[in-house]
Amino acid sequence: MATRSRLSTSVLLTCAAIGVATGLLGGIAGWVTPVVLATLPILYGFVLGAHVLPGIIAQDLIRLPWVALISHVVAALVASAMAPQWAFRFLGTAILFGGIQELVAALTRYRLWNAWRFFVSAIVIGVLVAIVVAFAAHLSTLAPWAQIVYLALAVLGPVAWTAVGLGIGTALRRAGVARGSSR
Repeated sequence: MATRSRLSTSVLLTCAAIGVATGLLGGIAGWVTPVVLATLPILYGFVLGAHVLPGIIAQDLIRLPWVALISHVVAALVASAMAPQWAFRFLGTAILFGGIQELVAALTRYRLWNAWRFFVSAIVIGVLVAIVVAFAAHLSTLAPWAQIVYLALAVLGPVAWTAVGLGIGTALRRAGVARGSSR
């Protein structure tokens, strides 16, 4: 007799649906990125922060191990189909962001689902984004005020997108989407 998997078909399909929906947003972000970098580079960290959505929505809705990582990978594949020039970055970001979200959830043994826990992962991701963005964007070429705004938005972007993701997760839960797919 086959053993029962912790991730049922309904969980995997829910992760896939979240991944597709957020992957479309990620693909759009991929196409918007060069425009943002050319016109308003201080907003880049905020745009990059949108990539936290798959894991936040999945974890808030399903509340099981691995759902953030699965949703992130699906989102990265969808985004890569839309903006193939960023495929490796999408996949790397998916593994990094999803991994951080899974790690924070694992530290609470996948038992605490309060909003603060999601914001902890958002701040960790935001700090990493700020560090990466500081090197990639040559911040020294910007005015000091722009450097500060740039770094602040890089940290606050994932936090703001986490709030959006929690709102979406709550709305989906109220609509009954999580029925049968969470503990």
